[in-house]
Amino acid sequence: MRFTATSTDFLQALLSVSKVIPQKPALPILDNFLLELEGKNLTITGSDQETTLKTIMDIEEVGEEGKIAVPALLLTNSFKELPTQPVQFATNEENNILTITWASGTASIPCLQPDEYPELPALMDPKKIDLTAEILCEALNGTIYATAEEPLRPVMNGVLFDINEKSTTFVASNAHKLVCFERKDIAGAKSSFVLPKKPANILKNNLARLSDEIVSISFDKKNAFFKFDKQLVVCRLIEGTYPDYTKVIPKNNNNIITVSRIDILNATRRVAVCANQSTGQIVFQIAQGKLEITAQDLDFSMSAKETIGCDYQGEPMRIAFKSQFLIEILANLPYDQICIRLAEPTKAALMQPAEQTDSNQEICALLMPMRL
Repeated sequence: MRFTATSTDFLQALLSVSKVIPQKPALPILDNFLLELEGKNLTITGSDQETTLKTIMDIEEVGEEGKIAVPALLLTNSFKELPTQPVQFATNEENNILTITWASGTASIPCLQPDEYPELPALMDPKKIDLTAEILCEALNGTIYATAEEPLRPVMNGVLFDINEKSTTFVASNAHKLVCFERKDIAGAKSSFVLPKKPANILKNNLARLSDEIVSISFDKKNAFFKFDKQLVVCRLIEGTYPDYTKVIPKNNNNIITVSRIDILNATRRVAVCANQSTGQIVFQIAQGKLEITAQDLDFSMSAKETIGCDYQGEPMRIAFKSQFLIEILANLPYDQICIRLAEPTKAALMQPAEQTDSNQEICALLMPMRL
């Protein structure tokens, strides 16, 4: 294999793929990038068996096609200190050596034959859906923080894609909080899958620089393929039945707080500093026109209180929440004014925008209260 590529472009491609390389791989070959040159397309692949990431580079100067596996960390570190310049690559298949030549020097890196590198799974009777990179990135950013870390219920450790003929809803929950991100302009045949957290993070990071690029998703019961912008993310899905989230969303929470999201977020952050370290409990005392937020830690004789203005329709109420969960939700809701809908101190609070700005999008968050 022989070709010439620009050092910074090559490094950028390596870095985008390196996110999937495992620290302690189950197979030694997974410590490596798979480089495959075919025509003027150089495909760089990384995998941890569960998730595979491919990116394609356009190569102008091609000497000879080929396919090799190269140690990922060694190859990436070799390019981190190089200034922008053309770099020549050549392999010696007899000695399994990759030689890299640039303006002022050369390097020789051992490589492996690619036969042991895992192949991509085949999809059985796949379903398909397309959406823009911007929408998928927003959906993952708006839900992934609510996923769980439960070894006994792995289905809760990912983001649910719930697709039907009228809309697609992205859902995440850890049983204490639940977030639903619905898009009414994305629809398809009724189906669903649960995307694990690692590929979800890889996707949102790689999609962040894109906007109108179309992401084509193909999936079956076991695997999903995400194709966009000369990249392909393939991942094994979490198998199992996701709980029916629609049944836990309250319909009759008639005590409504309307408040600035930034005001309540910043006040909660300030007061939470004095909350009990083990429980993180903060207390809302709500009355018409004001919301009083308090926290205390009796063990260390600490307490804090802050009062902010709000519009409240309902009976005076005292309700407690875990500050960490509340802050996560408030920090990720993309609205200036929010409504917090309450029923009573022992039932879940529903958080929604005070005013809907996008008719195609609906976001709501559910937070369970703590016992006072």
